[in-house]
Amino acid sequence: MNENQFNALEEIIKEQYANIAGMVILKKDNFVYEKYFNGYTQEDTIHIASVTKSVISALIGIAVDRGYIKNIDQKVLEFFPKYKVKRGERKIHEITIRNLLTMTAPYKYKSEPYTKVYSSDDWTKAALDLLGGKGTIGEFKYSTVGAQILSGILTNATGKTVLDFATENLFKPMSIRPPYNQKVQDKDQYLAFLKNKYVSGWVVDPQGVNTAGWGLAMKPRDMTKFGQLYLNKGIWNGRQILSSKWIENSMKENSRWVEVPYGYLWWIIEDEVCSGYAALGDGGNVIFVSPEKKLVVAITSTFMPRVKDRIELIRKHILPLI
Repeated sequence: MNENQFNALEEIIKEQYANIAGMVILKKDNFVYEKYFNGYTQEDTIHIASVTKSVISALIGIAVDRGYIKNIDQKVLEFFPKYKVKRGERKIHEITIRNLLTMTAPYKYKSEPYTKVYSSDDWTKAALDLLGGKGTIGEFKYSTVGAQILSGILTNATGKTVLDFATENLFKPMSIRPPYNQKVQDKDQYLAFLKNKYVSGWVVDPQGVNTAGWGLAMKPRDMTKFGQLYLNKGIWNGRQILSSKWIENSMKENSRWVEVPYGYLWWIIEDEVCSGYAALGDGGNVIFVSPEKKLVVAITSTFMPRVKDRIELIRKHILPLI
């Protein structure tokens, strides 16, 4: 990419993708582009929204690799022996970790009760209370509150907080500065974390359990490291952080939303121009990985509803230049 191409891309970003805060592009382990917008810098973290889910997926994979979890076909309730199931609730007994990873667990709601869950004293229990209902196990139902159960599983399986487990097994080995716990205790704090320009840390509930569906703040460069870990089949500086088998299985179609395949909390992108997989977060936060092109694209964005598709940006304006 020459200077004119950089300038043309940045004009498109300013005109059509105005809430982008940062973009970093890695090609064959080399940085080929890095730019920050709207007053952000290389050192600023930003809330990456549902990209958090893909980080949790990696942590579940590491817990399986380390033997804390036998396999992802274990029943969810095995990890919550004190949880009391309401009378008549049979379906919940059959839901597995795999169902949570592939968004194929049923829930008792039509629209996600974010405020109810995130203003409760125990977000994992509140999410467990929503499992089941009239839906069918195996049908795709995207759930952010439901993903919280995975954090509860990690905590109970490892005997450590999610942050401590992530710090020991993911952040420190990859030279990513661990975040601190960020408490959110009511609706106003929840909305402030979503909308404030500068946020940092990893949200925890009143029990000290980190969020799984949202709530992690990261730098774009650290997001590219995470994508690079997957691109390199789980190896970082010669160390196997995450098994290649987990990554391979994560990127197979395990479920499908309309025409888009879904792996283990990763979206699978399949077309002639833009093939690979992506961690996608609300507002336009993205980690896109193309094994074919040996490419990682990380994009952070400030909160904004109904933003333009970042995969379209990558497909139409970035890939042709790389």
